[in-house]
Amino acid sequence: MTYELFLALAVFAFVSSITPGPNNLMLMASGANFGFRRTIPHMLGIGIGFTFMIVMVGAGLVQVFDAFPVSYIVLKVASVAYLLWLAWKIANAAPIRKRDAGGHPMSFLQAASFQWVNPKAWAMALTAISAYAPGQTLTAILLVAIVFGAINLPSVSTWTILGQQLARWLTNPRRLTMFNWTMATLLVASLYPVLRAG
Repeated sequence: MTYELFLALAVFAFVSSITPGPNNLMLMASGANFGFRRTIPHMLGIGIGFTFMIVMVGAGLVQVFDAFPVSYIVLKVASVAYLLWLAWKIANAAPIRKRDAGGHPMSFLQAASFQWVNPKAWAMALTAISAYAPGQTLTAILLVAIVFGAINLPSVSTWTILGQQLARWLTNPRRLTMFNWTMATLLVASLYPVLRAG
């Protein structure tokens, strides 16, 4: 991989990791509702889960989609349904006083598994492998995964910190409800590119 290609990959990894999407919107909501420390497993699940996803996509899942096009449609339908369910859960999160008794943020395994039904994660992984892994050799695929792993975690952590800072403002139950519904609406809106792509 040339220096120019490596730099382009790093820029792509940063921009795609820091911009709004299902992962970042959920981390912002989790940071606001549960704080940074309790959201760490969620953040690690995203970072490690997505890095693993890149390796698996590079190792041959693209060929499965090419051989069985219907599998991509099934994945898209499942992704949309799951994201709508998550949006509903975020919108109806209990106020802080009630939440502490039974609420909990997404776990490491839940966040890692979520990458497989996250439309933005699929778009990022497919683009990263096709554009930045010359010849799709194992070395190139691993390099793409390592770059994303190194850049993704600090990027997504920013959204958790932002949510945590908002938590002071969200001590009012009415404001917290409005925030959660806004995050849920944005999460549903993030599906627009997927649905528009048909």
